[in-house]
Amino acid sequence: MAYVEVGKENTAAIKIHYEDHGTGRPIVLIHGFPFSATAWEKEETALLAAGYRVIAYDRRGFGQSSQPSVGYDYDTFVADLDTLLTALNLQDVTLVGHSMGTGEVTHYLGTRGSGRVRNGVLISPIPPFLLKTDDNPKGVPQKVFDDMQQAILKDRLVYLANFNADFFNVDVNLGKSVSQEELNASWNTASIASPKGTHDCVTTWITDFRGDLPKIDVPILVIQGDADRILPYELTGKLLPGLIKGSKLVTLKSAPHGIPWTNADEINKELLAFVA
Repeated sequence: MAYVEVGKENTAAIKIHYEDHGTGRPIVLIHGFPFSATAWEKEETALLAAGYRVIAYDRRGFGQSSQPSVGYDYDTFVADLDTLLTALNLQDVTLVGHSMGTGEVTHYLGTRGSGRVRNGVLISPIPPFLLKTDDNPKGVPQKVFDDMQQAILKDRLVYLANFNADFFNVDVNLGKSVSQEELNASWNTASIASPKGTHDCVTTWITDFRGDLPKIDVPILVIQGDADRILPYELTGKLLPGLIKGSKLVTLKSAPHGIPWTNADEINKELLAFVA
């Protein structure tokens, strides 16, 4: 196992776990909430077979990374990503994010620039801005996020089971594009994540990325299902072609939020064509 140290909390080092496989041009995979880099199983297999170097890491608080009580915000997440890219001396990188991971891609390009980055992929994206405000009247009310955090505090494991159901649209897809075994595995991965990190990450979902989007100066591919129950398509992916210059949107009909698993063949087809 490989780790890079990104800071300290009191006397303990905060370490990010990563896997680094293959050769060729580097592709960095950034997972969604509340899982780990293992969620990229189907994409990593395809990318390695196509001759790319694949680096997949666990966000702080999740997977095999450290579980500090601090740093669950996108400025810190981007700093962690930058530390990893710098430690591995990666250049000409494709950044691929899913769900929460699209926040790292967007905010990295908006704040750190594209010096190391060739292009980016946003799968089931969280930008541009979810929260309902005076200048974003179609957004999601604050109470929705407050209720999520209360549900996590009350019984995190029940919350994760309910989240998984909406992540994969199990009422439609169970036994078809997602198995009970995959549901079990996803819940198991989420259950060992930091309780504090799981709670605090909900606050990051209302980050306003609108200031980052005009600064993106590399090609961006956006892929999302129009039946996404976690991050509504109308508030997220559908808006991005008008906000990121030169970006391309691929809409997967009737697809859920967890498309890296349920629609892996379509994701890999689009991903491989884009990175090539």
